[in-house]
Amino acid sequence: MSDVQARIAEDVKSNDVLLYMKGTPAFPQCGFSAVTVQILGHVGAPFKAVNVLEDPEVRDGIKAFSNWPTIPQLYVKGEFVGGADIVREMFEQEELVAFLEQHGVALEPAG
Repeated sequence: MSDVQARIAEDVKSNDVLLYMKGTPAFPQCGFSAVTVQILGHVGAPFKAVNVLEDPEVRDGIKAFSNWPTIPQLYVKGEFVGGADIVREMFEQEELVAFLEQHGVALEPAG
């Protein structure tokens, strides 16, 4: 396992909800990342974000790690959930909150 793969594996293992994205939650650098951040905020899911634009090794490494070609990528309790389309679909089908709760993620009430 390369150094970047080991770093990604440790990050995924160490964070209940982890989003690899372009930009930051306060300043997303692509529409798909922005939508994913908005959805996670709307449901009250606390998450750690990793800006892949700051590290080209992580940007390429996360695609290999998940075998998923696009960013953003959402991980919950070490499990790869998917990208923006999957997160949006889960949200629209009212499955996302239940999924997070089933995985033991404590959601924060909006306020």
